[in-house]
Formats: sequence, structure tokens, C-alpha cells
Amino acid sequence: MQRTNFGAMACSIARTLDVIGEPWSPLILRDVWVGMTRFDQLQADLGISRKVLTERLAHLVGQGVLERRPYDARPRYEYHLTAKGTELVDLLMVMTRWGDRWLAGEAGPPVLYRHRACGEIGTVDLRCPHCGAPMHAGDIDLLPGPGASGRPPQETSPADVTDEAGT
Repeated sequence: MQRTNFGAMACSIARTLDVIGEPWSPLILRDVWVGMTRFDQLQADLGISRKVLTERLAHLVGQGVLERRPYDARPRYEYHLTAKGTELVDLLMVMTRWGDRWLAGEAGPPVLYRHRACGEIGTVDLRCPHCGAPMHAGDIDLLPGPGASGRPPQETSPADVTDEAGT
């Protein structure tokens, strides 16, 4: 089965999915972020096959999200987040917020985030970098960017966007 190349689409969401859209990839990034950097640690925690883990790690290294560092003379490698990978963890934190709100159930969230700067427990909150106000789907307008494909520049809001059938 041939995989769709989302990376060729003029869409930042599609391009991001090309890097981490396979279900194991975000879980591998999560584990590396929390300190599980060796292959055997990742395999044991995730219960993933060695073949699939090898493929996913190679993909994430190839995308510049993880880097391999030797730790043994055999050679054996540890995996570490690059700056690109660390920024992807921010995306995972937003996903966690959604999962905690809508899927955690009565037990509550499985993990809490303590902010190192102030010591308080919190959640990720999207804010405008200019004014500091909340920045959620209902608070923004979508405008064509310089990388938009084949569309004339025009101002649109999410409510104005329709599919090709006009629905």
C-alpha cells in the first residue's frame, strides 16, 4: 500500500502529519522527551515491534526531529530531541490538554505539568504572541500566507471557508 505524501501539500498541518502522523511517532517523541532515550527502553514501554520501532526512529531521525548519539562501543545509540523535535513536544502538550479535557474521565489526567518558572501546576494555553489574549479557533481569521498554492490573496474567516461543492 502506497502512503500519501502529505509533505508535498501546501498545508502546514499536512506537512506536520507527514513527519509525525503515524500513530507511533508522537508516542516515541513523548517517551524520548521524558527520558527514555534507548531503543530497548522505548520498545519495552511502548510494546511496539522492533521492526516498526526501527522504522519510526529512522524516519524521525531523517526528518531532523531526533538525533542518534552513540553510547556504547558496539555501537549502540541513544535518541535525543533536536530543537525541531522539542518544538513538536509543544504540539503534543496541546494534544494532551485536549485529551485531558475530553477523554480523561473521572480519574482525571494521567500527567500534570508543573511550570518550572513559577512552580504551579497548569495546562498549555494558546495565546497571541503580540497582545497575550487567548488564541483559539474561534478567535482568529485565516489569511492566505506566502506559501499558499494557487489562491489569490483574500481575507477569509473559518466561517467563510467552503469545500469545492460549496458546502
